[in-house]
Amino acid sequence: MAHVETLPRELDEGEVPSPLPAHDRSRAPGRPGVIARGLVESVRVIVVALGAVAGWQVAAATGRDATSHLLLGIVLGSAVGYVIGGVIGRSTATAVTDLERELARVPAADLLAGTFGLFAGMALATLVSLPLFHLPNVAAYTTVAFAYASFGYAGMQVARNKSEELLAVFGVRPRAAGRRGGEVSILDSSALLDGRILPLVQLGFLGGTTLLAQGVLEELQAVADSSDPARRARGRRGLDTVMTLKRDPHIEMILVRDQPTPGEPVDSQLLRLARERGGVLVTNDSSLATMAAALDVPVRSIHVLAEAMRAPVVAGEHVAVRLLRRGRDAGQAVAYLDDGTMVVVEAAEALIGRTVDVLIKNAIRTASGQMVFAVLADPGADQAP
Repeated sequence: MAHVETLPRELDEGEVPSPLPAHDRSRAPGRPGVIARGLVESVRVIVVALGAVAGWQVAAATGRDATSHLLLGIVLGSAVGYVIGGVIGRSTATAVTDLERELARVPAADLLAGTFGLFAGMALATLVSLPLFHLPNVAAYTTVAFAYASFGYAGMQVARNKSEELLAVFGVRPRAAGRRGGEVSILDSSALLDGRILPLVQLGFLGGTTLLAQGVLEELQAVADSSDPARRARGRRGLDTVMTLKRDPHIEMILVRDQPTPGEPVDSQLLRLARERGGVLVTNDSSLATMAAALDVPVRSIHVLAEAMRAPVVAGEHVAVRLLRRGRDAGQAVAYLDDGTMVVVEAAEALIGRTVDVLIKNAIRTASGQMVFAVLADPGADQAP
């Protein structure tokens, strides 16, 4: 089952968090293999013991009470039990692992409510089955078994579908398991690497319960450990953002230690987590946002929000800009508005490094933002000393 708990301790300056906290290192990859081997050997010991007893019984049943004959029966029975026990043990370990993986996909609130509904359905089946025992034995046992299976399954499904209301009766609110859109936010690494998420949280535009998948934390650590200085700085800034959000009173940051399917990418884990928890995916990754839209998962993009809030620049407007570098075509110069919008100024290459007035001729909105094309407001300015 997915483990949900608060984030580990705050980091010291320059420290990079481990993917697994110190108190949870025993759950590192490889540990489940040790548990599985222990389960296989435990089953094998039981089957070997049963085989030894069976061998002794067969040897005794042949009518020969010689010690050597009984010992031979025990040895042969143990050998057969060792082989069969290994097969049964491995099958049991596989079944237990598959069951644990499937249960990990079920939210804790649904699991608790489903268990309650199962027992309630079986209790109702017991009351309904009392008159059925007056039927002939074959008909009675068949009908009673069908009643238990039907009522138990129906009770479990109804309770899972009404888990929030059912738990609310007992004053319990499922933690980080929203049922209405916007109750829970799931953070992607691209959103954490973007420093604009902090003002959104501090101003109250993003709050409530926020889930951070362990895979995202590992992605941030990988970026922070990069050999590229610029990439490493972005990764460390992302980790600092995590710790700042952890201390922010506007949100409740929860680290989710899920057990993904082997080979499952982080993007798929986030989409699955958002669907299971009824959450909203917060990302700046356009590909992930497209996948989420295809799966009907709500998405919030910081980049799209910033573009929507950016003041529009219209044709015919006069703007003062500082020309910074050459453009792609001959004679062009590039400037930037205060909000980061790129402005391409025609016939202004000679004025690079100066602040000039430009006249907006056209503004184009692209997937990466707005691009503005302009000309000099004073065509003779390029001749000025």
